[in-house]
Amino acid sequence: MAKILCVLYDDPAAGYPKSYARDDIPAITSYPGGQTAPTPQAIDFTPGELLGSVSGELGLRSFLESQGHTLVVTSDKEGDGSVLDRELPDTDVVISQPFWPAYLTAERIAKAPNLKLAITAGIGSDHVDLDAAVQHGVTVAEVTFSNSISVAEHVVMMILGLVRNYIPSYQVVVDGGWNIADCVQRSYDLEGMNVGTVAAGRIGTAVLRRLAPFDVNLHYTDRHRLPESVERELNLTFHASAADLVPHCDVVTINAPLHPETEGLFGEKLLSTMKRGTYLINTARAKIVDRDAIVKALESGQLAGYAGDVWYPQPAPADHPWRTMPNHGMTPHISGSSLSAQARYAAGTREILESWLAGTPIRDEYLIVDGGRLAGAGAHSYSTRM
Repeated sequence: MAKILCVLYDDPAAGYPKSYARDDIPAITSYPGGQTAPTPQAIDFTPGELLGSVSGELGLRSFLESQGHTLVVTSDKEGDGSVLDRELPDTDVVISQPFWPAYLTAERIAKAPNLKLAITAGIGSDHVDLDAAVQHGVTVAEVTFSNSISVAEHVVMMILGLVRNYIPSYQVVVDGGWNIADCVQRSYDLEGMNVGTVAAGRIGTAVLRRLAPFDVNLHYTDRHRLPESVERELNLTFHASAADLVPHCDVVTINAPLHPETEGLFGEKLLSTMKRGTYLINTARAKIVDRDAIVKALESGQLAGYAGDVWYPQPAPADHPWRTMPNHGMTPHISGSSLSAQARYAAGTREILESWLAGTPIRDEYLIVDGGRLAGAGAHSYSTRM
């Protein structure tokens, strides 16, 4: 029998919900491009429930315990004596979400001789040391595409929020004011702007498609150039690198995985080549940008705004400078954890577990590391050295 350790974020401050704002969510059966949504043999939850918190348990307890497996669920993942560290040595499977990552470092993997599978409930597995996973024969899998559209929608929301100065304008209303000039002195139309994405995979392409109706000029860079038919359809301008792209753009959105080629990419040097007053959106990974360089660029006006959904570490400490820097639109890594997305990534997590426990192949598109090498989506997205 297997021991599964599931690391999830805490329940709401007011307690686990007894009811929800809506009675149902749309049923998504396939994604753009034809990949089917997760297809587990069954689920033990109602789609639209809060599944990503500790009490939600990703809907896995009945399924696992009915087969004699052990499920440990915790939010305690950091510091000496954390539940994660105490339970890890005899754990077979670790499950966590990018929003509340169980950082599986090389040291932790070395202390977990039984560890065979690390599952990301969602997308983005850079919280796992992939080199160590390769060396120790640990399979790494994620629920590819499960929340890509969720993140793309969040990107569009953040772009509009910054460009239209929405957050300060909302605060005027909350504070009882009607200061129109204060609201509009930083408000612009998105129409006609040049918007570029650094990476045009599933999320980046979805962002481009959602922005096209806004009558903007779209730019992109990616390791894998999009088909000519897509470039024509969306009237895209391709750039060979981020350095080539950013001087042309009024808005830049980062949708790249974190790996050696992207870590620290947006530092003082690259930021200085951007147009003064550019808006920068980052729902990818915090370490793709230089923390302090972002603060300086906002303070100087080189950036007109920065909206991010990702931090390092996560959760971010109370004194993190991004909490208090000017003209920001930060959120606490929620873009891919909407209730709609949770239904898909919980179902996909179960699908992966069903395959692994039965000894049958895990879907290739879910694989990041398998058989001692990068595999599936991992071979496409990550470089050989993390």
